[in-house]
Amino acid sequence: MNAVSDIISLMNYNDNKAFVSFLKNKNTRNDTKNTKLFKLLETDDINSLKNLYSGAKNNDAYHALRKRLYDNLVEFMANRTFESNTGEAHEVLRLLVVSRFFLEHKLTKTAFKCLAKAEGKAAALEYFSLLNEIYHTQIQYAHLNPDVNLSAVIEKFNLNRASMQREEQLNIGYALLRRELAEIQYKGKVIDLKSFIFSTMESLGVSLDEALTYKSLYQMLFIANEYASINFNFNLIEPFFVKSYDFIKAKNNQGEGQLYYHIYILYFMSNFHFRTLRFDVSETYLEKMLEQMQKQNNRYYSRFSLRYFLLAALNKNFSGNPGIAIELAEKALKGAPSKADPVDVNDLRICLIMFMVQQNDRTALKYMGQFAHTDSWYEKKLGMLWAIRKSLLEILLYTDVEHTELALSRLKSFKRRYKKYLTEVKEDRVMEYALLVERYILKPEIATQPAFAQAIHAMLVPGEPQDIFVISFLGWLLAKVDKRKNTYEVTLELLSENNKQLATGN
Repeated sequence: MNAVSDIISLMNYNDNKAFVSFLKNKNTRNDTKNTKLFKLLETDDINSLKNLYSGAKNNDAYHALRKRLYDNLVEFMANRTFESNTGEAHEVLRLLVVSRFFLEHKLTKTAFKCLAKAEGKAAALEYFSLLNEIYHTQIQYAHLNPDVNLSAVIEKFNLNRASMQREEQLNIGYALLRRELAEIQYKGKVIDLKSFIFSTMESLGVSLDEALTYKSLYQMLFIANEYASINFNFNLIEPFFVKSYDFIKAKNNQGEGQLYYHIYILYFMSNFHFRTLRFDVSETYLEKMLEQMQKQNNRYYSRFSLRYFLLAALNKNFSGNPGIAIELAEKALKGAPSKADPVDVNDLRICLIMFMVQQNDRTALKYMGQFAHTDSWYEKKLGMLWAIRKSLLEILLYTDVEHTELALSRLKSFKRRYKKYLTEVKEDRVMEYALLVERYILKPEIATQPAFAQAIHAMLVPGEPQDIFVISFLGWLLAKVDKRKNTYEVTLELLSENNKQLATGN
């Protein structure tokens, strides 16, 4: 029933009303129950649903009815989506369909005018697959129109086919890399990701430097972003992001169909500059991102709003405005759309907790309590690294509010659950950090010993860029050494020192 209910959840009042009419027009008998089943599912009337067919012998009849309803829903939504979608890709497709209809009925002149119009729109928006169909149709029916320069059309067809093949190779590479990233993030698979990326792209004859469209650039930026996240080093991918910026500047035309990818690209660009501590530049890209989100009557605003506010809050927090950061994050969570992506909601919530822990704000307990699922659930839905960060942050929070037994219990669980994985991925310093935290919880006075502070500083590699979230965790421990400053103040000092070291090369 989930598939049927999921489709119904996408429908609004007008869709529901139109679907009932659609069913009535298709029904050949007055006693059919598909309309009744739809209305019961629409209203989530479980009790009446049980009575729709009574008795075990009617179980097959019920499942047959459900299957017919599902098929009708798919057919209805396909037709309605095609009819109501005003996007440029659909406009090109409609022109192509109607031109073929005209050609079949010998309206040659009108058909070729439609094809020319479709070609112009598709070429401007780099819809290579649609262009392929347009050129195919022009070539197929060229004998009906002596004005068609067949050689020129064939040449355009061949050039477009090369572009289309190149884009498809990038798409295949993206699919293979996404599959492997999922294995790494959600199942803890251990591989040399860098080697896998380059070997995959080399086998397909493409490069990460190649970007034909907003879509393919989005795909490559996604892979680069995930690669940098896994390696805790966004400086590794800086050359690629510089080229991406040049791509965006060179693109003067951006159609409706590209808007979704354009927003995502701006998000990745903003995130890259945030992770490399260029907060002003990151905010500049956020402004551009918001501008695109507001286009087409805020078409994608709700889809990207939580991601936007997440980066906005992070930039404010680490540039010296923690109060604004907390306010932004709380407001965004409160106003989150009912169908918001759980990943976006949880990302925002975990960052809000981090802001509050840095300020020693006990309100963080309320938000931590909203994580109602198991560690296994978060690993599967948000990835291993996310689950590890959440568990560590939970331990720090419980320590700060003097829930010592709870903190130690979570630490014990953390070591048991993640020690083997962290060793396999060569992230031993995470376990070293957890052990330092454990030593502090068991014996707080150890923070006064010089050796303890030295052990913390030893986790920072001089002269190398440090991940902003790694520094945040280390800032919490160092704040226990220097009681005159809170976690937030120590964290900002560490970030400033890291920037100075990178600038001077020391």
